[in-house]
Amino acid sequence: MVRPSQRREMAEWAVRYRSASIALACRAFSISETCYRYQPKLSDENELIADWLVALTNAKKAWRFGLCFLHLRNVKGFGWNPKRVYRIYRELKLNMRIKPGKRLQREKPEPLAVPEAPNEVWSMDFMADQLADGRSFRTLNVIDDFTREGLAIEVDFSLPSERVVRTLNQIIAWRGKPFTIRVDNGPDYVSARLQNWAEEAGIGLLYIQPGKPQQNAYVECYNRTVRTEWLGRYHFNSIEEVQEHATRRLWTYNNERPNMGIGGMTPIQKLEAA
Repeated sequence: MVRPSQRREMAEWAVRYRSASIALACRAFSISETCYRYQPKLSDENELIADWLVALTNAKKAWRFGLCFLHLRNVKGFGWNPKRVYRIYRELKLNMRIKPGKRLQREKPEPLAVPEAPNEVWSMDFMADQLADGRSFRTLNVIDDFTREGLAIEVDFSLPSERVVRTLNQIIAWRGKPFTIRVDNGPDYVSARLQNWAEEAGIGLLYIQPGKPQQNAYVECYNRTVRTEWLGRYHFNSIEEVQEHATRRLWTYNNERPNMGIGGMTPIQKLEAA
């Protein structure tokens, strides 16, 4: 089945290179002369959509169409039709081809429980990276599982259990106390200092099974976003520079980046809705 746009192109080719009349070319390729003479015009609104898409993809290079559209609709408040926005997205050649990875056969994991309110379950995990001079640093990422809100990104060369406790106390001071904190079995989390603090504060520590990172899927997904959209895209020269970027990154993630896991809202919108 040849589409009308393709038949129009063939008719144009016949008129241009075979000296056929427009009427003859239209009859030969089964299109109307109105279709042949139609010239699409880019409206001012389409130009606005294109400007927004180009600006978003330049600023957020890891964002695909889904995040761009949700940002325009849910954060900026535009009511544009998704098909229209996607057509312009493709005309601008912003669609990025992703080579599918080889699927591995894995055991089906148990579904992760979804909290029903903020501060019901927090998750936290460490990440590691390097400065431009080769020195290693760590980040402590803490999120609320219900809103997917990033509560803290603590950055330093060393983050012992005492620093973890201090960070959690700072979050609790403005956010309130969680019922449970989900962690893995790393030495920082099984330390007596953290366990004693949790017992004194009346907070449960929920340890995942060793070798089962999918049981901590919320923060693992958050870590992937931090890696692909922030840590993996910059060379940092000092720990102060990383800390400054972390502060800006946390605000952007919570206030501007739509999250597919909570229906395309931002974490702050999810918190306000709750």
